Amino acid sequence: LVPNRFDFGYGLSPPLVDVAKTFQPDLILTVDNGIAAIDGVAAARAAGIDVVVTDHHLPGETLPDALAIVNPNQQGCDFSSKAACGCAVAFYLMLALRAKLEKLKWFRGAAPNLASLIDLVALATVADVVPLDRNNRILVEQGLRRIRAGHGQVGLQALLRVAGKDPSKVVSSDFGFIVGPRLNAAGRLDDMSAGIECLITDDPNTASMLAGQLDGLNRDRRQIEQVMQEEARALLDNAEQQAFPDHGISLFHQDWHQGVIGILASRIKEKYHRPVIAFAPSSLGDGGTEQGNQQGNDDQASADNITIKGSARSIPGLHIRDALDRIDRTHPGMIEKFGGHAMAAGLSIKQRDYEKFSTVFDQICQQLLTPEQLDAVIETDGELKDQEITLDVAQQLRWASPWGQEFPEPLFEGKFRLIQQKIVGQRHLKLMLQSLTSTTCYDAICFNVDVNVWPNFDRETVYCVYQLDVNEFRGQANVQLLIRHLD
Repeated sequence: LVPNRFDFGYGLSPPLVDVAKTFQPDLILTVDNGIAAIDGVAAARAAGIDVVVTDHHLPGETLPDALAIVNPNQQGCDFSSKAACGCAVAFYLMLALRAKLEKLKWFRGAAPNLASLIDLVALATVADVVPLDRNNRILVEQGLRRIRAGHGQVGLQALLRVAGKDPSKVVSSDFGFIVGPRLNAAGRLDDMSAGIECLITDDPNTASMLAGQLDGLNRDRRQIEQVMQEEARALLDNAEQQAFPDHGISLFHQDWHQGVIGILASRIKEKYHRPVIAFAPSSLGDGGTEQGNQQGNDDQASADNITIKGSARSIPGLHIRDALDRIDRTHPGMIEKFGGHAMAAGLSIKQRDYEKFSTVFDQICQQLLTPEQLDAVIETDGELKDQEITLDVAQQLRWASPWGQEFPEPLFEGKFRLIQQKIVGQRHLKLMLQSLTSTTCYDAICFNVDVNVWPNFDRETVYCVYQLDVNEFRGQANVQLLIRHLD
C-alpha cells in the first residue's frame, strides 16, 4: 500500500488504516515511517490488525503500541549503524527473518538471495542523505558494483540510461543527482507508485517506459521549482527591505506546490546559510484545499483555518527536529504535527499562526546557533598544482568512492584566468579556465548559477572551489573542474 502523500500525508494515519482494512490484512508492516504513528497504530490494533514498525526516524517521548518496533535509534538498540536509512532497516529485518526461517527449515529450496536487492539499498542510502558511516559505505559500494556488473534492477538501469548515464560507470553521486530526483518527481508531483513500479519490474520495456515518464515528471518539477525560486527571491528581497530574519528563515506562498517545497528550502538554505522552512497550502483536510483550487473570495476566517505544510532544511549546528520540538513545548498547539532528522524535517501549522511561528522559529534559531555557526565555511583540501589536475587523478578520486554525507569527496580551491564563459542548459555555466602559472587551460562547469550574475564579462579572474571530475563525450574522457563555489 503506497499512500499518495497529497491525500494521506506521511506515515500510518487512521484514515490510511481504513484503506488498509479493505485488504483484510493480518499484519501492517511500515517502512521508513511509523515511529510517530501513535493514533495510526492504535486504530490498526483496534481493528484487530497487528503492526510492526520499521523506521529510522528519531523516536518521541511516546512510542506507538506496535507488536514490534525495529529502529536503530530507539533506546536500548545496540545495532552498530545508527545512520541506517529506512530502506536499510527493512533490509536487515529481511536478513534476520531469512536466517530465522532457515533455522526452521522453512524453505523448500534455496533461501532467497537478498544480495540481489543491494543496489536498491545503496540507492536509498545515498538518496536519503544519511551519513556514510562504515556500514553504509559497504552497502553503497556493493550496490554500485552490482550495477556496474550489469546485475542491477532493470528499472534502476533504465533511469540511468534515460539521463544519458552508462550504468557500467555509475558512481554514488549519480544516485543523488540522477536517479533520486527522477524517482522523487513522481511522489512530488503525482503518485509515487510509478517510481516503485519502475524499480521492481523485471521487464526492460516496462522499465524504459516508466523511466521516460519519470524523466518527464522531473522536467516538470524543475520548471515549477524555478518559478518558486523566483517567488522566494522576491519575498526575501522584500524582507531585506523590512526586517530580514537574522537566524531562521520562514517562507510561505499561496501558490507554491506542496511537493516541491523541500527542494526550495534546500536551495534557499544553500544561498543564505540559514535554517529554512518553506510552507505551502496543504492538500489534505482541516480546511486545506487542492493546489491551485483556492477560492479567490474566501473570507479571512476561512483562509486562516487552512492547514499549511512546511518542509525544513537546516545547517550544521542546529538539529531541526529538536528545534521544532522546543517550539512545540514552549508554544503548545501551534504545531499540529512534526517529525524528521537533524538536517531535515516536516511540519503542519494553521495559516493563521504563520507570522507568529516565523517569529518564534527565528528566536529559537537565535538561541541554538552561535554567530560562528551562521558563517558559511567551505573546507577544502587546498590548492592543486598544474601537474596534479589530470585525468588520472580525477579517475583515482572517482573510484575511491563512495562519497556522500559526512564522507565528502575532496574539494580543492584555486584562482584562475577566465578565458570563456557561457550559459548552457538554461542555468549551467560552462567555463574555460587558465592556470595563473602556465598556459594550461581547463574545462569547468558550475550548475544552477544565478543567471542575473553570470556570465560576468567584467571579470578577468575567478576564485573557485571545485572537485576533479571526469567528463566523457563521444567516447573521449577529459578532466573537468566541477565547480561547487564560484567567486
